[in-house]
Amino acid sequence: MRIIHVITRLIIGGAQENTLLTVEGLHHRYGDDVTLITGPAEGPEGDLFGRAEQLGLKVELMPELVRAVRPGTDFRAYRLLRQAIRRLQPEVVHTHSSKAGISGRAAAWHERVPAVVHTIHGLPFGPSESPMKNRAYVALERWAANRCHAIVSVCDSMTDQALEAGVGRPEQYSTVYSGMDVNTFLDPPRSRDEVRHELGLADDEIAFGTVARLFERKGHDDILAVAPAVLAANPKVRFVFIGDGLLRDRLIAETERLGLRHAFQFVGLVPPGRIPELLGAMDAIVHPSLREGLARVLPQGLLTGRPVISYDVDGAREVVLPETGVLLPPRDLPGLQAAILRLAAAPGLREALGREGRARFAHQFRHETMTAQLRSLYGRLLETRNSH
Repeated sequence: MRIIHVITRLIIGGAQENTLLTVEGLHHRYGDDVTLITGPAEGPEGDLFGRAEQLGLKVELMPELVRAVRPGTDFRAYRLLRQAIRRLQPEVVHTHSSKAGISGRAAAWHERVPAVVHTIHGLPFGPSESPMKNRAYVALERWAANRCHAIVSVCDSMTDQALEAGVGRPEQYSTVYSGMDVNTFLDPPRSRDEVRHELGLADDEIAFGTVARLFERKGHDDILAVAPAVLAANPKVRFVFIGDGLLRDRLIAETERLGLRHAFQFVGLVPPGRIPELLGAMDAIVHPSLREGLARVLPQGLLTGRPVISYDVDGAREVVLPETGVLLPPRDLPGLQAAILRLAAAPGLREALGREGRARFAHQFRHETMTAQLRSLYGRLLETRNSH
């Protein structure tokens, strides 16, 4: 098949890793002619261009495809996407993320691409956005849903929320869980002891890891809010923040103000390949983010055999079950504090929850499973189109 994938930024992030693994699988396993069109990787998160090059994937950089809303630039991006589609003649255009999803679907629809697909990795509207923003995003997403044949959600919850907002029709939707290299999480490349030693974690310290951009609504502030009470009750607890972002200096300053700098480790930006060994070095994962599709760190933590604590947002409840971790109402700080202390005090419980998570989710999150499901969807769409 000739396929174009379109994404706004190829930064180090869940939606981007998911897209790159899809493009890699289509190219290497199925021999498809795949081009990935992406905007510039702005921001401190790092990018995946090197990895794409290493894998021998075709990537076209479109500087006009920016994340911020800029009507003039956005219209140029739309025109350039139409030109790229005319030049590459794809049978399938698959868009990701909100901005690329709107421009990309409009361009593909107007160029009469036989199969136009969009993946919702996370909705741009929701309770954590302002009412005005929500109205604008819902209107745009409804408009774009009429310009594609299929919508893929990374969890059932995304489908429910989108349909509730009047975005698309039920028959357009299917759920394809975000894929990852499962084997490296089941068996991380470096030993737990070695990585803990590097992080300066003592054998008797209980490490709670968080993998997320240091950014608003990712939950770091809530961890800081409960940390004084947690450490007063159990001085052996440690918090490890993996990732970088705009809030780094502010978060470090806050740990110093609280007199808790010793209990926080800021690992910074790491290549995706190091995530399995870092999660393996933790005792549990805590991810109190307020807006996600389905945060990759939740299944990743479970695959390394670690229990997870998460707020009940978006797709979290599909993996954080009573048998695999602790699910809390958003912003439930007393609950967050209690969950951290409960897991810190119970190594047997941590072991049991993590073991169950590994057993349940190993197949579901394999990138091979994701790519096979997406390719099968493309095939069905093209078949339907050809039979009409």
